[in-house]
Amino acid sequence: MNTSKRFLLAITALSSISCSGPSLDVGSAVNDSLNGSCSVSDANNQLFELMQEKYLWNEELPESFNPDAYDSLSEALYGLRNEKDHFSFVLTYKEYEDYANSVFFGYGFGHQVTEDETGLRILYVFDEGSAAQNGLRRGDIITKVGDALVSDLIAQINAGTTTWTEQFGPNEDGYTVTVTFEKPSGTEVVADFSKGSIAANTVMATETKELTIGGEDKKVAYMVFDSFKESSQDEFNTAFDKFKTDGVDEMILDLRYNGGGVITTANQLSTQIAGDNVEDELFVTFNYNENQSNQNSDVYFSLGEGIEQLNLDRLVVLTTEGTCSSSELVINSLSPFIDVTVIGDTTCGKPIGMSPELLCDHVIFAINFQTENAVGFGDYFDGLPADCSVDDVVTGDWGDDSDSMLNEGLSYLANDQCSVAATSSKLSSQKQVRKSISIKDSMLRKNAL
Repeated sequence: MNTSKRFLLAITALSSISCSGPSLDVGSAVNDSLNGSCSVSDANNQLFELMQEKYLWNEELPESFNPDAYDSLSEALYGLRNEKDHFSFVLTYKEYEDYANSVFFGYGFGHQVTEDETGLRILYVFDEGSAAQNGLRRGDIITKVGDALVSDLIAQINAGTTTWTEQFGPNEDGYTVTVTFEKPSGTEVVADFSKGSIAANTVMATETKELTIGGEDKKVAYMVFDSFKESSQDEFNTAFDKFKTDGVDEMILDLRYNGGGVITTANQLSTQIAGDNVEDELFVTFNYNENQSNQNSDVYFSLGEGIEQLNLDRLVVLTTEGTCSSSELVINSLSPFIDVTVIGDTTCGKPIGMSPELLCDHVIFAINFQTENAVGFGDYFDGLPADCSVDDVVTGDWGDDSDSMLNEGLSYLANDQCSVAATSSKLSSQKQVRKSISIKDSMLRKNAL
């Protein structure tokens, strides 16, 4: 597996608070649980009881369970997971709070090792991070950490004699390291990065691009979105206000690294994109196990008053294998109503989700429901294949003119077909599977430092 794929799998795992149902509503139970004492055995036993009641595949759990066979809640959960379940996990309560509050601690960037293993290619930066404040951008390559060449560090890491954490320093507020990085232009920059808590933005970039479609000049909204959080909803409003003011006619939604998140946020994004085309229509159906079947429910497209919507009848989405959960939900839920074209690579395959449960001083995310779109399609455990297959090649910052995935998206909008360079054999069959029928016609989202 190449380093790019290893990175994408890592951020999928780290972002797996994905396609989640209601947020954790613990009330007074927090203090009672956090102040109480739970032995590992007690906690593991409570986990098994919880999964017997609420786990989506509870009927396939073992009949008996030895809570002393596992040294932690995480080990117990991994030991009990169904073969389809690559996503259930455990966080400490503090880790959960940090995620829910969009808190990231570090320098504020994500990276992958370059193909020749001589540097760290930057995939994204958070606006508030020290790295961004010192000029680091997507597409830059870190070549030195302190006085050490990254090529030497990679060799040592591959040999198991050091780690990136050791080289970039402890998680201490204000810890500073000197970093040398190279811009795509070849310019070398030396800067001091300092660690700290960052309010992580989830809309990474927005831009309105000009494009000729059918002989007419059109405006295309391009938005890069990293993770579905409650804080994203205000970011959407800012982005869509801009797009509405610009008078956009089309949209390319870049979800290539988006591992998912809160479903209500996915609903808002989908509704703002499609607008009148999905008004009062079914967004998603939640299906639980037999014990919880009273929770089976339908959720409709909705957004708050005064929020701009584009009323688009087609959408291009850029994806990789790191595109997961709520990102896939946007694609699947919109497909029955508007023309959704997927460009890039097959998505991760997570038509399932979980609601957090407080257990002792941890929060359990165990899969407890499956989702379906308005035509009952939700069986994409192998991922949603790309209609036009294109590799993710980082050439510069977001919106760079040489970005192969973005260029394919623009080409598709202009020509209504995949380019010769892109593989398009799946186009007709895959879009038909997602869409099935037209509801209107029938009246029926990480190596990180």
